[in-house]
Amino acid sequence: MPITGKLWRGGLALWVSAAMSFAAPARAEQIALMVGGIEKQIYLPVVLADRLGYFRDAGLDVEVESEPAGVEAADEMLAGAVQGVIGFYDHTIELQSLGKYTQSVVQLARVPGEVVAVSARHPEIATMADLKGHLVGVTGLGSSTDFLSKYLLMRAGLKLSDVTPVPVGAGDTLIAAIRKDQIQAAMTTEPTASRLLASGDARVLIDLRDEAGTRAALGGLYPAACLYMESGWVAAHPDTVQRLVTALVRALRFIDSHDADQIAAAVPVAFYVGNRAMYVAALAAGKHMFTPDGLMPAGGPETVLKVLSRFMPGVRPAAIDLSRTYTNAFASAVP
Repeated sequence: MPITGKLWRGGLALWVSAAMSFAAPARAEQIALMVGGIEKQIYLPVVLADRLGYFRDAGLDVEVESEPAGVEAADEMLAGAVQGVIGFYDHTIELQSLGKYTQSVVQLARVPGEVVAVSARHPEIATMADLKGHLVGVTGLGSSTDFLSKYLLMRAGLKLSDVTPVPVGAGDTLIAAIRKDQIQAAMTTEPTASRLLASGDARVLIDLRDEAGTRAALGGLYPAACLYMESGWVAAHPDTVQRLVTALVRALRFIDSHDADQIAAAVPVAFYVGNRAMYVAALAAGKHMFTPDGLMPAGGPETVLKVLSRFMPGVRPAAIDLSRTYTNAFASAVP
C-alpha cells in the first residue's frame, strides 16, 4: 500500500517511503483512500490491513494518503481525488445535510477514542464550562474533533462564541501548542494523549476512549472511525467495496484476537514515537474501541445525529435519513 503524506506532520516522511509499501500483484485493482492521520491509533485497522497483507489478498493495490484532519480527507473524496475516506462516521450525516450522500461501508470503531486534554498550567479549568474565554485545540476546523468539542461545550452551558477553536493537528504540533500556552485544552487521540499525560503537560478532562466515558458524555455509543464512500460509487462498484471491507474486517478480527503487544509488533516503529511501552499501554487500554465485525452498533447513528443537531443548523433529525448514511451489507457478507 503506497502511502503518501505531503501534509503529514511529525517527521513520518521516512516511514512513508519505506515502511508501508509492498509490490502489488500485476493485476491488482488500484484504489486510493484518504485518512485523517494514519499514525493515530483510531485508524489502526487500515494499517494492519496493509501490513498483514489483507489488501493484497483481496486483489487490491491500496494507496493511502494522510492529511492532518478528517475534513480535508472528505474534501479530497468529494473532489474525486480518492475513492474513500478512513474517517469519522459523523461526516456522512453532515454531508447529507449538504445534499451529498455518502455512507459508512464498514464501521471500525464504536467510540471516538478521543480525550479532552487540559493544560497542566491551568488548574483553574476543572470542567468544560471553565473553558470560557480560552483557546481549544482541534485537528482542523470542521473536523470531528471540532464537532465533539462544540457539543461538549454547549452541553456545559457555553455558547460557541465563548471559546476559540484553534486548528493544531495532532502529535508534535499539538503538544508544542500546549507547552507554549497557545491553547489551554485540546481534543486529541492516542498516542498524543498518552504523550501529554506522560510528560505532565496535560490531564484528561473528558475521556471518550471507552464505552462508559462515551455514554456519560454523549448519551450513547458514538460510532467513529469507519471507511465511508460516496453512495453512487458504492452502488457502481460493489465488488471492489466488498474486497475493501473484507480486508478491513480481517484486520478488526486480528485486533480482537490478539493482545496489544502482538498488535504493536505489526505497526511501523515510527508510530511508537520513541516509546513502545507507552504505545502498547495505550493500545491495551483502548483496543476495545474497535468493532469486532465491522457492523454499525445499534443506536449509534441516532446518538451521532443528536450530537450534530445540537450545533449544526442544517442537521435536523426529521430531515436526515440515517439508513442512507451506512450499510452493514458488506461487513455481514465477510466469511
